[in-house]
Amino acid sequence: MKKLISQIIGAVPVLEVNGSENTTVTSLVYDSRKAEKGSLFFALPGIHENGAAFIPHAIKNGAVAVVHKDSLPSYNPEVCYIRVENPRFVMSALAAAFYDEPSKDLCIIGVTGTEGKSSTVSFIFQLLRLSGKKAGFISTVDFCIKDEILPNPEHQTTPEAVEIHRNLAEMRENGIEYAVIESSSHGLSSRTNRLGDVLFDVAVMTNVTHEHLEFHGTHEQYKSDKANLFRALDTHPHIKKGREIPSFGVVNEDDPAAGYFHAATSKPVFGCSAIAAVPRGGLSATHITENADGVSFYLGNSAGESFHIQVPLNGAFNVRNIMSALVTVSHLTGASLSSLIPLLDKLKPVKGRMTKIDRGQPFEVIVDYAHTPSSFQTIFPPLRSRVKGKIISLFGSGGERDTMKRPEQGRIASDYSDIVFLTDEDPRGEEPVSILEDIAAGCTGRTRDKDLFLIPDRPEAIRKAFSMAGDGDLVILLGKGHENSIIYKNTTMPYDEISEAEKALAEAGYK
Repeated sequence: MKKLISQIIGAVPVLEVNGSENTTVTSLVYDSRKAEKGSLFFALPGIHENGAAFIPHAIKNGAVAVVHKDSLPSYNPEVCYIRVENPRFVMSALAAAFYDEPSKDLCIIGVTGTEGKSSTVSFIFQLLRLSGKKAGFISTVDFCIKDEILPNPEHQTTPEAVEIHRNLAEMRENGIEYAVIESSSHGLSSRTNRLGDVLFDVAVMTNVTHEHLEFHGTHEQYKSDKANLFRALDTHPHIKKGREIPSFGVVNEDDPAAGYFHAATSKPVFGCSAIAAVPRGGLSATHITENADGVSFYLGNSAGESFHIQVPLNGAFNVRNIMSALVTVSHLTGASLSSLIPLLDKLKPVKGRMTKIDRGQPFEVIVDYAHTPSSFQTIFPPLRSRVKGKIISLFGSGGERDTMKRPEQGRIASDYSDIVFLTDEDPRGEEPVSILEDIAAGCTGRTRDKDLFLIPDRPEAIRKAFSMAGDGDLVILLGKGHENSIIYKNTTMPYDEISEAEKALAEAGYK
């Protein structure tokens, strides 16, 4: 991909250009270490560092253009400098222009919510593929831009705008028709504008609970930022490659915020419910039961049809994710519910989402990504109702993130667990033990080193938890799921929860 500066900067308000607009750009980067010959470097303001400090390094590596905010002490005559009010905000429009606005040529489905986003993205993608459609996706766990599903190496749910538009452009080149994007509140916020220039056709909301207030400030702002996905449905004509795309929203009607999302768009919005009557054009589920082999339930639609469903997926919460996927694919492609239901048997779980690990041990081991009070409240009750032995839970809480949730995590885990282990998640710049003490404050009625353990070293904590498990018990490892590292102040430690659990079981003699 090659573009002249003059071909892309018309998409944004520019304060000043210093250098030739006829400079040819061959790539976009915001990390100076990734700059190469022909790169345009975005000097982004950050929490700990200002990207302007890395401009010389980017130029040394070959950058020929720089987008920056403040006037600079000196300018390289061979580099084009573009001064703007907010480099992070304009990165979206410039990326869209550089990659020839790929979302104009794809049917784009966005999925937002506090929990369930990755699974819902995966189920929509899988149902589209199983229905014979050419689909790709981008999620927290992994992504697919051609045929192969690859792991997401970052801890970032929604990538920066440069990656978003590059991936969409590659999907377009690979003949993809449908792109499913996990859309985080950070990515939808105007403060980052990562998704501001993606032309969404379908918006899906899983739920809205307490999370990321360290970024959004208030729950209302958090909810509003997520609703930007639904507002985006009204911003463009849904005609792509000469054909009109059905545009609509899908909401979890059981969530208190459902009405707010209905009101955020003029497009039709279809609902899913596990506690109420079937919403018009939507689905409802009843008689939900969960066992060690999966989930079963009865599915009904507004036409009065009813189907018995059995899926090999752990977690009763997946019922709502499945319903959202069915409604999305059905309304988008015109496929009947009866034609989609047989495909549910082929759905595969997302890595790190209620993933069972069986090495012949006499107790259950499950790895899940749950890391919020609401997700704890979702997963623990069904487990408590079916597990006859002890429940041993192990988790932590992210550093430099919402601190209010920590004691609530501890309270919920203590309510449903017999033994609680508190350990590192991603401490970042915080003192690890202080995070665990914050969580422990909610673990009332517990005795340290008897049924409450604070062990920062996660591999050590897992081994201790396994040593205390017996026949019929459950050890549930929460918070890391699919992630591939633990982030500390000055280092990032490679880490895979599933592999670590398997290694610990092997050391204990289970093969």
